[in-house]
Amino acid sequence: MIRLDDVNKTYRGANQAALSSVSLEIARGEFVFLVGSSGSGKSSLLRVLLREESVDSGNVFVLGENLRELTQRTIPAFRRKLGVVFQDFRLLPNKSVYSNVAYALQVIGKSRAYIETSVPEVLRLVGLEDKSGSLPSALSGGEQQRVAIARALVNKPELLLADEPTGNLDPDNSNEIMRLLEKINLAGTTVVMATHDRGIVDRMQKRVVEIRSGQVVRDAQTASYKEIPSDAIPRIEG
Repeated sequence: MIRLDDVNKTYRGANQAALSSVSLEIARGEFVFLVGSSGSGKSSLLRVLLREESVDSGNVFVLGENLRELTQRTIPAFRRKLGVVFQDFRLLPNKSVYSNVAYALQVIGKSRAYIETSVPEVLRLVGLEDKSGSLPSALSGGEQQRVAIARALVNKPELLLADEPTGNLDPDNSNEIMRLLEKINLAGTTVVMATHDRGIVDRMQKRVVEIRSGQVVRDAQTASYKEIPSDAIPRIEG
């Protein structure tokens, strides 16, 4: 599904690499948290996977594509295979919930019949079928993020990339969004999510990839946000 081989990326004028010697594999159907402090390289890694940024060296494979071989002409077709969710929702303010989701299909040339079937289906999935005619301004933050998720899913992508999707939400809405993302993952979609929310990561116990100064410093299954030192684990006397 995803493979990075010794990937390096430094932005022009930067004193340190955004990504340094990153090698990583993510299998189909996984749910992976990317964690680390601000500026650690989490968002840079997502931008590389989306091919918003090219790498300086190394190779990146996503959904069978070698991203270094993509041209400006073929990048849009590649991105249509992915779903992407951002922290700031990025909804069209003057379009209804239905139209925001439908727009994602209109721009790739889907038929009206396909849109009229697919949009209500995905709105039911995210629990917003009764809000289809509402404008984003009439929705709560959690509802706006569910619209953004519906838009990302409406073309049935195999891979969903999420960059701090709960960053602007209160705890209740954050939990609601995470339940939805887990449901989507259990249905077969691979989810890669960058986050700094320790509570969510600790509670969900998924795979955790920790990035520090552009390097992968930890890759652990069913893990917490921070590694627990071995000497802090209570010993059970036999």
